[in-house]
Amino acid sequence: MPDRAAGDLEGQIYRGLRDRILSGQMAATQRLPSTRAMAMALGVARSTVVHAYDRLKAEGYLDGRPGSATVVAAIAPAPAPAPRRAPSPVPVTAGAGGEAPPRLYAPGMPDLASFPHADWAACLKAGARSFRTSDLGYAETTGLAALRQAIIDHVSVTRGVSATADQVLILPSTRAAIDLLATVLLTGRGAGREDVVWLEEPGYPAARAVFAAAGARLAPVPCDAAGIDVAAALATGQPAPRIIYTTPSHQYPTGVTMTLPRRLALLEVARSAGAIVIEDDYDSEFHYGAHPIAALQGIDRSDVVVYLGTFSKTLAPGLRVAYMIVPQRLWAPVSTAFRRRGAAVSGHIQAGLARFMRDGRLRAHLRRMTPVYGARMRATADALRRHCGPVLDLGDGEDGLQRATWFRDPACPDVAIAGRLAAQGFGMQPMSGFFLGPPRPGLLFGIAAVDPARIDADAARIMGCCGPR
Repeated sequence: MPDRAAGDLEGQIYRGLRDRILSGQMAATQRLPSTRAMAMALGVARSTVVHAYDRLKAEGYLDGRPGSATVVAAIAPAPAPAPRRAPSPVPVTAGAGGEAPPRLYAPGMPDLASFPHADWAACLKAGARSFRTSDLGYAETTGLAALRQAIIDHVSVTRGVSATADQVLILPSTRAAIDLLATVLLTGRGAGREDVVWLEEPGYPAARAVFAAAGARLAPVPCDAAGIDVAAALATGQPAPRIIYTTPSHQYPTGVTMTLPRRLALLEVARSAGAIVIEDDYDSEFHYGAHPIAALQGIDRSDVVVYLGTFSKTLAPGLRVAYMIVPQRLWAPVSTAFRRRGAAVSGHIQAGLARFMRDGRLRAHLRRMTPVYGARMRATADALRRHCGPVLDLGDGEDGLQRATWFRDPACPDVAIAGRLAAQGFGMQPMSGFFLGPPRPGLLFGIAAVDPARIDADAARIMGCCGPR
């Protein structure tokens, strides 16, 4: 029975059914009670059960159409945990890169003009006043307890993450988190096994640069409309990985969402290879359609997933606050390596952010901005179809803060076109730069700060730069 005192009855029903399906307690094709019967049995509103069932259908756990019975989908259950060898840390130093100033349609940035300055200032002031003497010392180098708990409270409800506050580490950026994990998990070729990192293709160039600087062998794994395809990597003989880096909720840069069968296959490959999955959940808060699919970490039963989150997209990159949620078995080596580096986030910023989250101001900001970003995403897509349709195809991803497009001509020089656009004040990135192997040309558009009133004029100018020269 759901625990009413714990709240989130829909989430409790969703997680309970999901976990029983993944553990094999509910077999494929097993029929579920009707939403009315389930609601009566659990003593909750029927709408609560309807929403829980809809989430499970959207994520691929249940099958059913209006007017027909709802049954368990035919998926493989998650594997049981297996004995694992412990990774050996080696020191690695990665270079730091600067960020280009924001330009029109530049991806990777929220709308900084909509930053909640008054709320943030109030929380910083209140956080500073409540700062304890002990908070000024070195006792909580891995992060203030209040912020770590606030993060867990947030992601457990919004992302389906299953963890406790003592698994959270606060860092200045996800790039710093990836670099730290590379330090801990990549042991070097002298250890008798090559350090191989599987990366999405196309994928995030900053992650690629960090792993390359750590001396890893980079193995591109193709992504399609269903996300990273580990079966294709196995079929082409890619060597077993130590790390698999992935962005399953909004694949970067294509924006597609990884399907449940692909998620289960990824977890099984990681478990059998003794690899760690780095799940970069960089902007999953911004979902404009149905209920967002929960994080990969929430269905991990073998402790192979490290979950990364950031406030750079929800609030502003200038805050310099990100976090990772680490399996308990990796906490000691990861936290020890972090303390050696001393790259902690300001305690006053952490205290202010903890209060910002605890007071519900982050949730309020997300509720305010999600429909705004959704409208800007739709306006951008519509304008590009109208004006640039002869040369550009829109990618499948429709959520998040960026939209991928592909040139219809596979020989189109997207780097040169991006240069022409930059001279006009635009900041789109060429898609070819996201590939390790043979590239596919296109442009990646940021949608967070677009002005719907001028999008048609902008799209016409963009089309003018895409023609032959």
